[in-house]
Parts: sequence; structure tokens; C-alpha cells
Amino acid sequence: MNSVANKITVARIFLSPLFIIIFLLPIPYREFWAALLFVIAASSDGLDGYLARKSKTVTTFGKFLDPLADKLLVSAALITLTWLKLAGPLAVFIIISREFAVTGLRVIAASQGLVIAASKLGKAKTLSQIIAVTSITLNAGLATGDSWLHKILGFLPMELISQTALIVAVIMTLVSGLDYFIKNSHVFKKGLV
Repeated sequence: MNSVANKITVARIFLSPLFIIIFLLPIPYREFWAALLFVIAASSDGLDGYLARKSKTVTTFGKFLDPLADKLLVSAALITLTWLKLAGPLAVFIIISREFAVTGLRVIAASQGLVIAASKLGKAKTLSQIIAVTSITLNAGLATGDSWLHKILGFLPMELISQTALIVAVIMTLVSGLDYFIKNSHVFKKGLV
């Protein structure tokens, strides 16, 4: 826990509820602030991994906590967007269910002394979810009011982008979840012996 990388991962967990809080505050441009906070928090994922590898402080704790921090951040954002009727509940249910399932797989593996680190496909899934949450949040901000941000982003077809991004995120979520279970099926075989 003493490594800088692990501290960044823990900070990401604490940033997750701030996304929800920002939407509760009656502040101007709250959607844009929420999107900015989400992007900063999500970007810390790459930073903590880079620092852990560079300083050679990759730990079992970090391998377990890093994907958990990602799941908490994305889940907090998706639940908020569903609550505000900005994201479809079925899509959000699929994404969160997969996250619970993979976390369960990791817990079973951990009970056997195994650590399932995030795969490249899992990281691509996380990136697709980050893009989906960010685009949905920005789209919500562009749908209300008129500001300099509207002048910068107003030309983008944000409704189409956000809907497409959510569909891609759901597909990537299902594919990467299936990949984890196929590649780690030995965990279940070992547990049954």
C-alpha cells in the first residue's frame, strides 16, 4: 500500500462518489465538471500502472485493487447516469453484472492463491466504458443551456456519439467478460477438486 501507484489507485476509489455529488450540486455546467472529474479519475488508471511498472512496485494488492477501482468509478458514473435517465438501465445492468461476475472470479482465484490481472481486452473494455460515460455526460451538458463549451463542442453529433459509445461499451464488456471466464476456467476446475 506504501507505493505511489497504490495511493493513486486508492485516490481513484475516493473520487468515484464525487461524480455523483457533482450531479447533486446546483452548480453551473455540472455535467462538464462531472465529465472532467471522471476523465481525470479514469486517467489515473494509466498513471498508477505506469508508475508501478517503472518503480518495480507491482504488488498483489495493486493487481487486485486497480481493476476494482475502475469498476467502482465506472459503476458510480453509470448508476448516476441511469438515475438521471441519461443511460439505458439494461445496458448499465449488463455492464455492472459483468463487473460483479469478474470480481467474483478474482475472489475465487485469490482463495486459491492466484491473481488474475487485468487483460488487454479488459483494459480495452474499460476504455470503451470511459468513452461512453464521458460522451453521455457531455451530451447531457450540451442539451442544457448555452455557453462557450457549446460553441466548442456544439458541432459534434453528441447524441449519436454517446449512444454508439454505450453500445460499443456493452459489446466490449460482454466479450471481455467471456474472455476472462474462458481463459480462467481452470479456477473453477481447481475449486471443484
